[in-house]
Amino acid sequence: MTVEMKNRVQELLEQKTRKIDAGEETIYLVGPVRLPIQLDGETVIFQWYNWLKLKGEVENFQELLDQLPSLQLADAQQSSVLVYGDFEQAEEALVRMHSICHTGDIFGSKRCDCGFQLKQALRNIVKHGTGAVFYLANHEGRGIGLFSKAMAYVLQENGYDTVDANIQLGFSDDERNYEEAIAALRALRSKPITLMTNNPNKIRALEEKGMNVAGRAPLWGDVSEYNKNYLQTKVERSGHLSEGGTILHVKS
Repeated sequence: MTVEMKNRVQELLEQKTRKIDAGEETIYLVGPVRLPIQLDGETVIFQWYNWLKLKGEVENFQELLDQLPSLQLADAQQSSVLVYGDFEQAEEALVRMHSICHTGDIFGSKRCDCGFQLKQALRNIVKHGTGAVFYLANHEGRGIGLFSKAMAYVLQENGYDTVDANIQLGFSDDERNYEEAIAALRALRSKPITLMTNNPNKIRALEEKGMNVAGRAPLWGDVSEYNKNYLQTKVERSGHLSEGGTILHVKS
């Protein structure tokens, strides 16, 4: 690669990368990247961002690029943001902090409602006109990781609910942390947001970091015989806010 070409590559990438100070760590947020998404049979244009957290801070942007091949990023997930509309300036915007769910989002598992919530959040944002879905890669199984989640599923198939399964594996009910996502959100928007969630802990996490959460939009649906107990446990043991005090009727 010639010096001229190397400089051009650095210039193109540096224009689309911002640095976010996160104490002893640094978050590098790259984007936006135009991302056409298939949603209910139509192609909708979102803007995609991805972030990487590193210990300390590199001296210059080229050093960051030089490190990429040695970081082995394919061995671990990185989190993403999907933005629709004028997210920065719109007076009202919907936000979904969505925990990655390999089984629900990718395989379409009916053991949970994660896949439904992801798609419905995208639909709500498009209908509303602007918003963002933060897809949080280190939140699998409420933060216990995919392998531990598989073990938790084994326990669930033998009578343990989702809370007790996590606890029996040595975890708390919920191990998730939202600090990285909040730092990325703060970099993309300063105006109030409406959070799409049934979980008051997500609202509390954002408010404790000074984010302006103007409201909450519930996200219930796709209830079936396979996930009814899972959803009921969310309400009864994890403090999630149900609609009308009960879980929706199970689909036949």
